[in-house]
Amino acid sequence: MLGPDAYVAPSGHLNYVKALIESQVSEGADYIAVNVDAFCEDHPQVAIDIMVEYARLVSKWGNGVPICIDSSNDDILIAGLKEWYTARVKNPKFLGQPLINSVKVHTMDKILPLKKDFDFAFIGLLESNEAPTGPGGLHSIDELYSMAEQIFEKAVGEYGFKNNEIFFDSTVLPLAIDMPMEPGVPAYTYRTFETIKKIKSDPKMKGVHCCLGVSNCARDLPGRKVGLCRAYIAKAIEYGLDAAIVNVAHHYGQVAPDPELLRLVDAYAKMDGSAERMNRAVELMSKFCKESRRPS
Repeated sequence: MLGPDAYVAPSGHLNYVKALIESQVSEGADYIAVNVDAFCEDHPQVAIDIMVEYARLVSKWGNGVPICIDSSNDDILIAGLKEWYTARVKNPKFLGQPLINSVKVHTMDKILPLKKDFDFAFIGLLESNEAPTGPGGLHSIDELYSMAEQIFEKAVGEYGFKNNEIFFDSTVLPLAIDMPMEPGVPAYTYRTFETIKKIKSDPKMKGVHCCLGVSNCARDLPGRKVGLCRAYIAKAIEYGLDAAIVNVAHHYGQVAPDPELLRLVDAYAKMDGSAERMNRAVELMSKFCKESRRPS
């Protein structure tokens, strides 16, 4: 739409991107996350080309902060990684080790071998093509942990990754729909947090990170989304979370969460399938929605 010079010619759009990158850097971001999957389904090559351009922009304006190349498409991940190292050669300012988001059990043999030529860390997304066998037709905590083990053993044992170059994402479901429809089925949030605890308790995985895309927890709720994310992170930290994909301007982990919102997240974190704990979560969510909904 902006023509062949869209990424170099001054414009309001480009100024916005520059300001966004620089603001996240100034607020202390460890990575600048870039995801262009909105273009992927209908125009996969366009998405690849955009990721390449954004890798250049982050290398130019990120003051050395590395990119997090985020995509569900492996070709986009690979293109962004290669361009980051092309920019790293051209840019006299040191550019840090990039982060790939994400590697899965069924994609790891395509992505992890790139470590030989391109130094990178990665997020291991705990999802599988295999049918889940856990309660409610979802992956159990043990199944999620097993995926982490498979990725870890392959990354460290075969491709030479260090433990601290691995981040595991047990995924976030919106609290608004995290309500099991069958008795005895734990909440998704319960599984997410307990999986983090299980990974972090494993001595062989000492030093690995756990990371979540936290903003998803507040989707479809009527208000207080930043506050809810703050409470979600605070509770997840108790289970071992030490990384998150967030807008760092909100200072998550630094500003104390609202106790009432913390109680709400805690109720979901403890929803183990018992009727008592499910009723508690329903009660607190109903109260939250009633108080947060704007008057018509």
